[in-house]
Amino acid sequence: MIRKTDNRHDKLTSGSLLARNTAWNLAGQVAPLLSALIAFPLLITYLGTERFGVLTLIWVVIGYFGLFDLGLRRALTKLIAEKLGSGMESEVPSLIWTSVAVMFAIGSAASLAMLLIAAWLVHSVLNIPEGLQQETLKAFYLVAGSIVVVVCAAGLRGSLEAYQRFGLVNLVRAPMGVLTFVGPLLVLYFTRDLFFIALFLVLVRLLTLLAYLFLNFQVVPELGKKIKVRPDFIRPLVFFGGWVAISNITGPLMAYLDRFMVAALLSVAAVAYYSTPYEFVSSMSIVPAALATVLFPAFSTSFESDRERTRRLFVIGVKYVFLVLFPVTLLIVTFASDGLELWLGAEFAQNSAFVLKMFAIGRLIISLAQLPLALVQGVGRPDLPAKLHLVELPLFFGATWWAISVYGIKGGAVVWVGRALIETAMLFSFSRTLLRLSWASVTRGFIMIGAFLAVLLVAAVDKGALQSIVYLVVVTAVFSVIAWRSMIDKDSLRTAMSFFSSQGKDD
Repeated sequence: MIRKTDNRHDKLTSGSLLARNTAWNLAGQVAPLLSALIAFPLLITYLGTERFGVLTLIWVVIGYFGLFDLGLRRALTKLIAEKLGSGMESEVPSLIWTSVAVMFAIGSAASLAMLLIAAWLVHSVLNIPEGLQQETLKAFYLVAGSIVVVVCAAGLRGSLEAYQRFGLVNLVRAPMGVLTFVGPLLVLYFTRDLFFIALFLVLVRLLTLLAYLFLNFQVVPELGKKIKVRPDFIRPLVFFGGWVAISNITGPLMAYLDRFMVAALLSVAAVAYYSTPYEFVSSMSIVPAALATVLFPAFSTSFESDRERTRRLFVIGVKYVFLVLFPVTLLIVTFASDGLELWLGAEFAQNSAFVLKMFAIGRLIISLAQLPLALVQGVGRPDLPAKLHLVELPLFFGATWWAISVYGIKGGAVVWVGRALIETAMLFSFSRTLLRLSWASVTRGFIMIGAFLAVLLVAAVDKGALQSIVYLVVVTAVFSVIAWRSMIDKDSLRTAMSFFSSQGKDD
């Protein structure tokens, strides 16, 4: 039995398997990104700025409540992985059904809550133009009713991730992501009514749920034979998931809350100018997100038995996320105004260039935070980021409300960057303690990253085209030399190449 368990453990944590899963995650996120880049200009043109602003709010509701599962998706992934590693696979079907039952109850409650406040949001909170209020309200009612579907689909995805079946996950997630942005364009062929656009998005989520359910039956054949909810599984699910839930709720809330403030304090047109740059730079998170998702169970399994391996994976992950994203951020910040004008027109460039620069810098910072977040939760301390988010939320709310009131969307973007910086620093501090890293090594890392952030702020200052190009070339050259000499060493490069190698077998 021990040998069988060890074999299962080796297969679920092998470097080739983790590499392929990372590649699958990247592919699953790139496809929706490309579709968004194509769809956004067309949607803005044919919907108009105000309708597009409301559509972004609908996307927010659907995306946010996909995380409204009280952390049970991540808890389910962790607990199933533990069952598989310890040779207790027979308990997995009951664990899945118990989790789905709990998430159904949570999703139903969330749907009811959204239905109750939808009219208040449309008529009293958000500055929805009077001519759009009726169709917006109908769309919100429809989206509210679908929240339970979104939540249950998230749970069924978590069980597939526990089996390291990221290929199957992304075969569903990628088309869903593409249809999220392309679907409204298809609807526009018939009507501009936001209700029918919302209906299409809801039907896509329903098909996603059915697809995940089908795949679970394929991966776990016993799932259809053991439909049983076990009360004794609820406590460990809720205990771990409860802390993760706080981060799942407050983290995205802080990411999306500012958009509703913009709508309430300014206009829905301002939401479009504010949210479009945010959605664009969100694509930068696909690399750390893809890596963090597969490292989460790896951190869980290696922390107690091989803490040095955990430390090496963590440090290498942070280094290479920064190496990949810094040049991308520099390019976006340097040519934000010209790029926006080429993509969305002069009006968008005038209103959103500064916001895009700030969000690009903030996205680099918060992308680095995904690795320490996965580490802290993976080693069993989800309470630490949860407590941090609870402290952050009221401070962020107050600062953002004041900044938007006084400085408009530019003020909101600056506050968002400040929150990202503080949160990332705290998560790295937690990780240093858990991994017992020396303060000297952490300080050196902070100084280096801080210096490059200062370089980005200089790049954000408006300059002529020739000056911008020269600055970009010089900084890229200096960064390449420093990265090669100070951030890449033979051991970490060898480990990274081994980790990302697609060679080898995982079965």
